Amino acid sequence: MARSIYQTQTGNAGEAQQRGREALTTNHGIPISDNQNSLRVGDRGPTLLEDFILREKIFHFDHERIPERIVHARGSAAHGYFECTDPIPELSCASIFAEKGKKTPLFARFSTVAGGAGSVDTPRDVRGFAVKFYTDEGNWDLVGNNIPVFFIQDAIKFPDLIHSVKMEADKGYPQAASAHDTFWDFVSLMPEAMHTVIWAMSDRAIPRSLRMMEGFGVHTFKLVNAEGETHFVKFHWRPRLGMQSLVWDESAKLQGADNDYHRRDLHEAIAAGDFPEWDFAVQVFDQALADSLPYDVLDPTKIIPEEVVPLRVIGRMVLDRNPDNHFAENEQVAFLPSNIVPGIDFSDDPLLQGRLFSYLDTQKSRLGTTNFHQIPINAPKCPYANMMRDGLMQTAVPKGRATYEPNSLDQAGEDPGPRANAAGFTTAPQQVSGEKLRIRAETFGDHYSQPRMFWRSQTENEQAHIASACVFELSKVGLDHIRNRVLSHLANIDGGLAQRVADGLGTALPKAAAPFRTPVDLEPSDALSIQKNWKQTLHGRKVGLLFGEGSDKAEIDKLISAIKAEGGSVFTIAPKIGLLKLEGGEMKADGQLAGSPSPLFDAIAMILAPEVAEKLARDSAAVGFVTDAFVHLKAIGHCNGSKVILARAGIEADEGVGHYSNLPETAKRRYWAREAKVRDLA
Repeated sequence: MARSIYQTQTGNAGEAQQRGREALTTNHGIPISDNQNSLRVGDRGPTLLEDFILREKIFHFDHERIPERIVHARGSAAHGYFECTDPIPELSCASIFAEKGKKTPLFARFSTVAGGAGSVDTPRDVRGFAVKFYTDEGNWDLVGNNIPVFFIQDAIKFPDLIHSVKMEADKGYPQAASAHDTFWDFVSLMPEAMHTVIWAMSDRAIPRSLRMMEGFGVHTFKLVNAEGETHFVKFHWRPRLGMQSLVWDESAKLQGADNDYHRRDLHEAIAAGDFPEWDFAVQVFDQALADSLPYDVLDPTKIIPEEVVPLRVIGRMVLDRNPDNHFAENEQVAFLPSNIVPGIDFSDDPLLQGRLFSYLDTQKSRLGTTNFHQIPINAPKCPYANMMRDGLMQTAVPKGRATYEPNSLDQAGEDPGPRANAAGFTTAPQQVSGEKLRIRAETFGDHYSQPRMFWRSQTENEQAHIASACVFELSKVGLDHIRNRVLSHLANIDGGLAQRVADGLGTALPKAAAPFRTPVDLEPSDALSIQKNWKQTLHGRKVGLLFGEGSDKAEIDKLISAIKAEGGSVFTIAPKIGLLKLEGGEMKADGQLAGSPSPLFDAIAMILAPEVAEKLARDSAAVGFVTDAFVHLKAIGHCNGSKVILARAGIEADEGVGHYSNLPETAKRRYWAREAKVRDLA
């Protein structure tokens, strides 16, 4: 019998084992002799139905995609651990907070909200910030966002919100964008959304890196101690690298330069051993303080400023391992806000209450079975047992006759009575009274005071970004009455903001909307500003270094060493990625110039021989390399020869543009004062 050419080239299963590789088998362990050819009659005849290897392979392929998440479909994730640094047994009996130095494994997932799984990383959007703690008392899922407030107050409006921000039903676009009629129509009719809208129009919605954004539990929760005493709590994640954002033009260009910019950045940092870290902090307060505030702590569209209730850091999160398999872990991880452990409890926040119901149903829809908790990424790492049985994809093999409790069959005949566990989860007692009504408390009715506080807490430059973002988004809205409604809400937040947006749109400013409750002036909070809290560091930042034939290798090595000494990393770029002959040696670039634009980096440097610089000054990729860096307010380090490229781009020296030897210091910040030179802002 003739052997096929593919059999000859690839060999059989036994040969694979001899070569030190695992032999291919079917899903049921049957060795496969030929993975290249279907079973057929003759070398050109029909394929046989009995080819179970072909059938199984195609069957699995046909079903290897599962429904993507309706929201938060595009995500990046990592493994790590939580370390308690300041125990709080006086506040919570949760074992995760009981002992200084105690480490708890976790899995964290960061995501965009609006786009599908195949969308890009850097659109203007709220980011999901979800953490699954595998505690020794069961899984605790803290499922939040990088913005501490949400668009709506009641979960019954969540489907409407998401329907409005998703692709428009008739067109099927835009993807991963809020700049369209349906979103702004919805939020203009829901003034409670204005607080989150102004956060979403700020630089918080275009983070530089997942490693450089804050996270929030959003809702008010409760801490419960061993005596059953309760306190309200809000959860915060603070990145140790500091907060950093993109500028809008940079964000837009990154969507073309690298669709996976955030995912790649997180993966590469962990792979390099530069493990991202966040401080975990709590805001703890009692009912008396809650009653004293001019807003309701159960309202998810409100924050409690740090100046009112300071943050207490009680732990840290370290992400130190990338997923082994994107689908098995990132795609199949199932977060449920209803997963809490003894010592933590829910508040009556109406948005939280709806989420407690919704997420469990979502996991069944996506993962196809009530046994999704048995998937390794979702399974608790502590012992667990109950009387739940069977169901699709049951992988456990429970023993015993009885599938009910209490029972006396599996205890040698004695009747143990109902099982009780004093250390188990117990809902904190709470008195509840009132009529059944579809209504919201009047304390939820102030929709403008807190967005006004957020606006007044920003720098002038950040305010200009917010106003410009509003102009951009509303310029994509095709209906005048929607734009006017939004402007009428902005007028209640700040008259100057509303006028700037109206001027940017070229439209008259309408009368302010009638508020349900008269807004009040709250004290600004510096903690709400990214630029006021900018951490001047090179840790976690990347410099793009352009060189070419004849560049001084000693100077390149010196600059790379200086940047690394400050905690930064360097990505080398050249017109060609092959081995180049330099003055003093040879060197190969990490990337090619046209494929490595400057939006990918936090700062750039050029060390070029004069003749190479003269040639590159006529190359649009090189001119664009420096132009974008300048426009995006980044540091530019240059040699004397490369000044010709700056001149061709019309760039003059300023505080952030100078000799490359200064770059390890100048690259630690952005140059906001430059912005007025490079773009018109609202």
